Amino acid sequence: MERDPLDAKGLIREAYRIEGIESPECRSIFLDWALSLPDDQDQSEAITRLLAQYGDEHPGHPMTQVLREGLEAGERPRRRGGWRARERG
Repeated sequence: MERDPLDAKGLIREAYRIEGIESPECRSIFLDWALSLPDDQDQSEAITRLLAQYGDEHPGHPMTQVLREGLEAGERPRRRGGWRARERG
């Protein structure tokens, strides 16, 4: 079997194969997957491609929901407040 460059360890693929898996387990798998991505890999692009690969076939699967949440979380702007946001002079 050829390795998927977006899922080198096969974590996402295996999550979809586990009977009765629930959201907390999927979140744990997602975190492991995200931490194992190469530094030069855009996470949002990888999630989008994984959703295209698995999400349409498994719309109600908890991993599909976790991937969607991961995509949304990556798009949220970061707010910097406090002393870092103030002008220095």
